Amino acid sequence: MKELVEVIAKALVDNPDDVVVTEHEDAKGTVVELHVAADDMGKVIGKQGRIAKAIRSVVKAAASKEDKKVIVEIMQ
Repeated sequence: MKELVEVIAKALVDNPDDVVVTEHEDAKGTVVELHVAADDMGKVIGKQGRIAKAIRSVVKAAASKEDKKVIVEIMQ
């Protein structure tokens, strides 16, 4: 899932070199943290969070094929 989030985020932002994705296990499941440059936060979140919601939906669909629970958190 880490690679999927990274590919999507790098396609959206102006500074793809600043995109950092980390993944760790939690009690709730796998947590994927997306770190982007401050200037690119708006591009990743989108108006009213639509792009962030779409990223989470794609990751959730990919994770459901593997019977996993994945949470995407967008950090600055």
